[in-house]
Amino acid sequence: MARLAQTAGLTDVQQEILSTVRDFVDKEIIPVATELEHRDEYPQQIVDGLKELGLFGLMIPEEYGGLGESLLTYALCVEEIARGWMSVSGIINTHFIVAYMLKQHGTQEQKDHFLPRMAAGDIRGAFSMSEPGLGSDVSAITSKAVKDGDEYVLNGQKMWLTNGGTSSLVAVLVRSDEGHPEGTAPHKSMTTFLIEKEPGFGEVRPGLTIPGKIDKMGYKGVDTTELIMDGLRIPADRVLGGVTGRGFYQMMDGVEVGRVNVAARGCGVAQRAFELGVQYAQQRHTFGKPIAQHQAIQFKLAEMATKVEAAHAMMVNAARKKDSGERNDLEAGMAKYLASEYCKEVVEDAFRIHGGYGFSKEYEIERLYREAPMLLIGEGTAEIQKMIIGRRLLEEYRFQG
Repeated sequence: MARLAQTAGLTDVQQEILSTVRDFVDKEIIPVATELEHRDEYPQQIVDGLKELGLFGLMIPEEYGGLGESLLTYALCVEEIARGWMSVSGIINTHFIVAYMLKQHGTQEQKDHFLPRMAAGDIRGAFSMSEPGLGSDVSAITSKAVKDGDEYVLNGQKMWLTNGGTSSLVAVLVRSDEGHPEGTAPHKSMTTFLIEKEPGFGEVRPGLTIPGKIDKMGYKGVDTTELIMDGLRIPADRVLGGVTGRGFYQMMDGVEVGRVNVAARGCGVAQRAFELGVQYAQQRHTFGKPIAQHQAIQFKLAEMATKVEAAHAMMVNAARKKDSGERNDLEAGMAKYLASEYCKEVVEDAFRIHGGYGFSKEYEIERLYREAPMLLIGEGTAEIQKMIIGRRLLEEYRFQG
């Protein structure tokens, strides 16, 4: 067995893509990731390399200049990239959620306008649901759009935008009461707007401000920001799909893709942690022999490898379910929950194997130890995943009494 987390049934094209991405990760990402992460530096050279490989168009249909690949191919590429540096996988994740939402829900004009440039990497996507006071309660969104002639005027504050500064297109979910009578359920009076802006910080277009990067414990390099709308005017033709009131469903469809992505990131980080742990265990000697020969360490390695395999299998299953056109919120929730929890545990075990050296910034495991917690939160906490899983199970196993 050469390496963990192999995937059966891949086509020759998929295997070639993955081999290319793996080589890129080994040569261009892993050698520089820790240094860039410690400087909190945006990995522009790595992003340019991904652009040259065509990865920004991986799931975008060929008619728009993309590669037209499946969610499974994308997830496996994300797994490889996260193995090198999780922040880089975050840069492409939000881009692909927006591209997917456009492909599935956009008008023909919106697809023609955005997708070719997104496939080329000339437009980078970000999406925004969260706000400072709502956390996981999307129904409590207060940002609002009001119709004014052929435009909408948007006001409100959004939070936790990955790629908020470097993106040039943001899909933003806000309330839009126009056309929806009082008493309408909150999730039926939300609309997704496609907001074009200049990359950077400060006022990036009239009425839209990106204040600056949020300083984080980990997940550095990629910019995480707020977004403030104050009288932001958006043409009516930039309502995703052209009809108001559908934003919640569009976003949830995109988040299912995002949850598969987070599961894939968890798998990639866990794989790297296992690689670092098993290598160090064979190099470090105590009591006259490598620590890998101590039973306690072998037990840890066995548990770590099993968790990597299990998380990978669930992630692949969730991606294939989505690719089949079936509902996959149960599988995506399970995969995201398991992969993120196992990632945290595998990283901590690798950290323990390193002993005191794991606490040193000279060792890569220190970076992984700070990155893994973000996966416990991104695209919904463990508690949110359990709610989704539990509700879906009760639907499937409804008692007929």
